[in-house]
Amino acid sequence: MIEGMDGTNRGKQLVRPRKGRMIAGVCAGIGEYLGVDANIVRVVFAALTIFSAGVAALVYLVAWAVVPEEGEEKSIAENYLNKDKKV
Repeated sequence: MIEGMDGTNRGKQLVRPRKGRMIAGVCAGIGEYLGVDANIVRVVFAALTIFSAGVAALVYLVAWAVVPEEGEEKSIAENYLNKDKKV
């Protein structure tokens, strides 16, 4: 288990790592999370993109927006949504 800053134990969290990324780090993060090589995840995403007429590419874009970057607490989407709430 991973110990959080508040002393509680947390499970693994899917994040986009800063190292090992090619575009946005989604495949590298999924590979790290699942314990497989990121290149395998990339090949799977590429094949799914071809055979799904681009739907997998949209999934990648959504994952880029909702999966937080390593070291960040919130994702791009959360930051964007919360920006409007600040006054």
